[in-house]
Amino acid sequence: MTPEEILAELRELRGRDAPTHGGRVFSYVYDPGMEELDELAREAGELARPLNGLDPTTFPSIAAMERDIVGFMRRTLHGTGSGLLRSPVVGSVTSGGTESCLLAVKTARDLWRAEHPELARRLAREGRRPRLVTTTLVHAAFQKAAKLFDLEWDPVPCEPDGTAPASRIVDRLDDDVALVVVSAPTYPSGIIDPIAEVSAAARRLGISCHVDACFGGLALPWWPRVEPWDFRLRGVTSISADLHKFGYAPKGVSVLLHRGRRRHRAQFFATTSWAGYPVVNPTLLGSRSASPLASAWAITKRLGHEGYASLTSSCARSVTQITQAVASIPGLTIWGNPTGPALALIADESLPAHEWVDPHHLADEMVRHGFRIQHQPGSTQPDGARLPHSAHLTITPVTERALPEFLAALEQAADAVRGTPRAEARLELAALTALGFAPRSVGGRFRMPSPSVAWLILRVAGVNPGADSLPGRLAPLMTLVERLPAPVAEALLTELLARVSEP
Repeated sequence: MTPEEILAELRELRGRDAPTHGGRVFSYVYDPGMEELDELAREAGELARPLNGLDPTTFPSIAAMERDIVGFMRRTLHGTGSGLLRSPVVGSVTSGGTESCLLAVKTARDLWRAEHPELARRLAREGRRPRLVTTTLVHAAFQKAAKLFDLEWDPVPCEPDGTAPASRIVDRLDDDVALVVVSAPTYPSGIIDPIAEVSAAARRLGISCHVDACFGGLALPWWPRVEPWDFRLRGVTSISADLHKFGYAPKGVSVLLHRGRRRHRAQFFATTSWAGYPVVNPTLLGSRSASPLASAWAITKRLGHEGYASLTSSCARSVTQITQAVASIPGLTIWGNPTGPALALIADESLPAHEWVDPHHLADEMVRHGFRIQHQPGSTQPDGARLPHSAHLTITPVTERALPEFLAALEQAADAVRGTPRAEARLELAALTALGFAPRSVGGRFRMPSPSVAWLILRVAGVNPGADSLPGRLAPLMTLVERLPAPVAEALLTELLARVSEP
């Protein structure tokens, strides 16, 4: 194929994607509404494209850009100063939020093992593992980290409104806790965890405390009326913040900051025990593209604190208007009391059922109006309490331009689905129960579907084997996912994503 033909095919493929600009997609994309930043990111990324982040001594520009970004984030998250801090705040640029979270957990685990060798051996003899304490609304990356780094994930149940009482988290802290994680804010609800109380307790007990600010780390510093949640709190030992979210850089680039050099160095992997060059990796990856780093560096230079403050003000204005608009739509409400650029819509169950606006039907209907809001299944917590199913909205600066059309669409969509009962998957659930893939009662036994059976189930649920995307209506699939045993639902979703990219 000629270069022209290849690019034409790529443009055709891109035409199938959800729009990344214009404020019509309320998840995954972070559009500042500034074309100049796109051009700046492209040019900076292209200049750094041939570089390899594996060795900043060979490519010192990488070290210089990383130094500037870490310095910018350290100032932003109040990690500078002499009288308040015993140890300097230092850190690394990573490939994204998940890598930052993984490294925070890996670092805390290694330090815990070094500081509690006898306890580590005793737990191993007893078949137990050190614990990773979070709330149930913490990002799923921490479940992944617990599996990868052999920790026991210990989720603390939240209240129905999405809050996590500080006392409930603190009561879980003991000497077998390698790390406690609090969120600023949680992605599903937009609510900030009780960081001050938890970090203070962690400090008293000598436990590492990580703040997951991957979502809010470049919005909350300029958000109005936010209580301290960052390095101003002495008990906070590390913070993750994504530059490819409200930093407006291309995917994927994040920052992980640590309080103290010893903690930061525990993040590294280094070896001279092979015949090749000495390997020293500050992150999980070896070779790393420098393009996202360069783009993030250029954008932070261009925007600075004033630029980010201005963009954040736009997000805050949009959140206020959306909150007011939702309050005037019968049957719909906002989950809890969020702080920052994320909202979750739920049915207002204080009204009679025939007036409820189901958030998943609403999300499906919004697609007809040209907007995509994100389905979030409900969940049962370890104590049996339920968290509601919802529709997530990530608010970006460009939202403000699309707001009149979006709010009109939201009202029309709510009117169209008001009183519609929640989607059911009775036939699918009955068939799965009969086949043994779903228990007949809560806590009952079930078996796992093979890839071929999982794909058959998905096709019955409406997934088109010839399509590149999910079904047009996701509400029934979300109900199925929510009501199946978690391992079975996870097998179905794994099969879905695997089949999408299978030749």
